[in-house]
Amino acid sequence: MTPFLIILCILIVLSVLYLLALKGRGNTDMSAFEKYNFAHRGLFKKDVIPENSMASFRLARDNDFGVELDVHLLADGGLAVFHDDSLKRMTGVDRKISEITTDELGMYYLDGTSETIPNFYDVLELFDGKVPLIIELKAFDKHYPILCKTVCDALDNYSGDYCIESFDPRCIMWLKQNRPDIIRGQLAFNYFNSSTIKNFFVRLFLTSLITNLINKPDFIAYSYHDRHNIPYNICKKLWHMQGVSWTLKSQQELDTAIADNEIVIFEGFIPN
Repeated sequence: MTPFLIILCILIVLSVLYLLALKGRGNTDMSAFEKYNFAHRGLFKKDVIPENSMASFRLARDNDFGVELDVHLLADGGLAVFHDDSLKRMTGVDRKISEITTDELGMYYLDGTSETIPNFYDVLELFDGKVPLIIELKAFDKHYPILCKTVCDALDNYSGDYCIESFDPRCIMWLKQNRPDIIRGQLAFNYFNSSTIKNFFVRLFLTSLITNLINKPDFIAYSYHDRHNIPYNICKKLWHMQGVSWTLKSQQELDTAIADNEIVIFEGFIPN
């Protein structure tokens, strides 16, 4: 039996349970986010304005774009806005971001510029509620509860609109159990196209979005190029979950996603 048929059978069997499970989801009012296009890791330009930098966030804010950004837990319990697990690609230093401390953030320069790795608290102060934020939790190993709690604690004093998403279903479960008031979203794509995950059953588990039965996310952030997958369309169309499309790299892709009532995350161009 092909992976497609296996996924289809599972979804048919679980359809009634899914309908029941999605009742009582959290805060499903995403109207504040529907008014914005979201700049992926800020409004950046390679070798000029680095991704996930204060300059990229400032430029996005000043041009009235929402922002998607990534948050890691540091060795001292602080929070850094950075995408990769390793510093190598963006700073040239072969070290894990989880190994450095808050005081060391200013030592690492991004993409050959004078910009350094931002402190999450400084980023919140920069935005100050002016545009909405999509905050991705970068969870690794067993530290995800500390990451979730620390980020949520930081946001308790933030007055702007935000939501939280993660590829890790454990983070979405934590939010459901501990902070159900926060809008939460499951990040996903077709894992059968992934070269990093070899195990068939892990691919099936993640691609089928089966964790939504328990985690009840308020939205699904799904890869634009995988948007025709059956699990995603069941979540979005049959159970009326908000779709967030990433990462759009042309005006045509953005227009297509908006026409399908998606919230959009873009990169590499300025939307009309």
